[in-house]
Amino acid sequence: MNLFELTRALVDIDSVTPNEEEVGVYLADYLRELAERTGGHVEMMGVEPHRFNVFAYWGEPVVTLSTHMDTVPPFYGSREDEEFVWGRGACDTKGIIASMIKAVEGLLAAGDRNFALLFVVGEERNSAGAYFAAKHPRGCRYIINGEPTENKLALGSKGALRYEIIASGKMAHSAYPELGESAILKLLDALGRIRAIELPVDRVLGKSTLNIGTITGGRAPNVIPDHAMAELFIRIVDDGDSTRAAIAEAVKGLAEAKEILCIPALHLGSLDGFETSVVSYTTDIPAFGKAWGQPFLFGPGSIHFAHTDAERVPKAELVEAVSIYQNIVRRLSK
Repeated sequence: MNLFELTRALVDIDSVTPNEEEVGVYLADYLRELAERTGGHVEMMGVEPHRFNVFAYWGEPVVTLSTHMDTVPPFYGSREDEEFVWGRGACDTKGIIASMIKAVEGLLAAGDRNFALLFVVGEERNSAGAYFAAKHPRGCRYIINGEPTENKLALGSKGALRYEIIASGKMAHSAYPELGESAILKLLDALGRIRAIELPVDRVLGKSTLNIGTITGGRAPNVIPDHAMAELFIRIVDDGDSTRAAIAEAVKGLAEAKEILCIPALHLGSLDGFETSVVSYTTDIPAFGKAWGQPFLFGPGSIHFAHTDAERVPKAELVEAVSIYQNIVRRLSK
């Protein structure tokens, strides 16, 4: 099975979080066949019922190539043309998985050893697979995490800070608003204050960004609302502490700021001779912590097409990624 065929085979397996079992079995079977021919080992690391990471290794791994198996919804299958492989997960990250596997096949054919593959569940929701792997390290010194970076070595990635902003009020007939207390108006005032916050800037990662993703509340047009909520997602460029404090101050007296998730920003490893970039999205790397070694971030495809109905990955980048993964593994293994 060539690189493009493997990419399409993976895309054609529905693995929308948390339904990674089928693609995990497929990868475990594929890698077992490879391991039997080349003296490797394959493990299925149970994360929870019907969900497992797939770990394959040769020798005593110094470097691990890793990415996630799950995708965002909705599932749709693959197609290809002369330039791209299309489909859910084509760039995020089924094409990356295929490139990593083909890189390993080439390394093994050349007699190289002491590396591993780790494919994890749950990155698109809560990094469950990476957190599990962090509790079961294997002594690797480096981990190359695969996400779409257009085949550039990412120098850093922004973090994530998620909030629910919850406002409470008192219901009343809308003809007599003075008898009630509008939770929606409180929420709007709180959001206005939050939007006015001066968010941190980092020399490498650039500006923090704020998205008000959802707003819900109220009961009917003729009822003063007693409840309202907004969900915020802030791409942070530091540990988030200053932004936390600013949000707490902004909502004071108006609403409750309930923190849902905080993943700090990262500055990542670099290597001479590679084109570099900075990415605004969050990855599994913080969940791995230091357990799997110094992290690097690299992969074919553009994040601009991930999570869209036009998801695709350039065939030329898939081919190029195979040789670049091999180059990185060899350089880090010295």
